[in-house]
Amino acid sequence: MKAVILVGGKGSRISEESRFKPKPLVEIGGRPILWHIMKLYSFYGVNEFIICCGYKGHLIKEYFVNYKNTNRVSNYCLGNISSELDLHNCTEEPFKVTLVDTGLETLTAGRLQKVRQYLEGEEEFFLTYGDGVSDVNLDELLAFHREQGKCVTITTYPKEERFGRLKLKENQTQVESFHEKTKAEASLINAGFMVMNKNVFDYLGDGSEMLEDGPFEKLSTTGEMAAFTHKGFWSPMDTLKEQMYLDHLCTTNSAPWMVWK
Repeated sequence: MKAVILVGGKGSRISEESRFKPKPLVEIGGRPILWHIMKLYSFYGVNEFIICCGYKGHLIKEYFVNYKNTNRVSNYCLGNISSELDLHNCTEEPFKVTLVDTGLETLTAGRLQKVRQYLEGEEEFFLTYGDGVSDVNLDELLAFHREQGKCVTITTYPKEERFGRLKLKENQTQVESFHEKTKAEASLINAGFMVMNKNVFDYLGDGSEMLEDGPFEKLSTTGEMAAFTHKGFWSPMDTLKEQMYLDHLCTTNSAPWMVWK
């Protein structure tokens, strides 16, 4: 079974990093967040990846081209007689990676559409974004998807509102009531770890929309979308603050998503 990872966005909300590299290559714990996502899938036996590149996609290709050299100990001899290179302790991964340039401005439905040929023969596949980590159990997600028999299963996560709610009196100058946010009132969001059947391509139209807009609306209104509720850990990496938070979890050996350790 294969996993499609969407990595083509510009990551404008974390521009401190994305000016120089695509967001999936921003590091947490000394490794790109993309690597963390792939390691989670690999832990559950999924090692074939189709990566939908866009913004600064050449840097993602360079990362994988140089993967072995950048993840092992290297000893260099820079004397006058000869230069010797000794490479050892290589970090091997069972990944099979297909990197596809899906365009700079292409929206997510179009990116998925552009990799359809690489999913020929696959009845179902995983799909996720390249900027979020979770300890979601992918075996349970896949089993749930098959039990529901829907075209698409998304993983939902309760996301708390950032702010409390208040109501003003008619004169608009006095507060009538103030209500602080609570976990019970958290709204469910799409955490990005999804399973899709091959029939999803019938819902993509001409690929000119965000996957989360028209295609998902059609799937939900036709009863072809199931929701797998995840109550463990999930976090996006949309901002520098979130990157620092995830990096801290890694460096303190307290990252819940690193189930492979």
